[in-house]
Amino acid sequence: VQLQASGGGLVQSGGSLRLSCAASGSIFRLNFMGWYRQAPGKQRELVAVITGTSSTNYADSVKGRFTISRDNAKNTVYLQMNSVKPEDTAVYYCNVVGQTSYYGPISDYWGQGTLVTVSS
Repeated sequence: VQLQASGGGLVQSGGSLRLSCAASGSIFRLNFMGWYRQAPGKQRELVAVITGTSSTNYADSVKGRFTISRDNAKNTVYLQMNSVKPEDTAVYYCNVVGQTSYYGPISDYWGQGTLVTVSS
């Protein structure tokens, strides 16, 4: 499974940005799809995750501002980022937990990361 993230860039504080991450390759099932971020000098942290039944979970720091969604037909996960703050500046990574075949193992896949910079 390959993940291609896009949508990062420079945005002003209070603005919006939408990240996308498309999965391709041999895909049987994508269970969890999520976004993580890593700011300079900090550990990677969970931003949001969505399950196969579209249940969602968010980091406290982004609740009410970010929305995660998925399009199963396109094997794509999105992160709508509203009211962004300078502290949201980070490299954002998409993550998928899924299977490539019915009897295959459940594995963890990571995208290459996309940089989001929020200017004050």
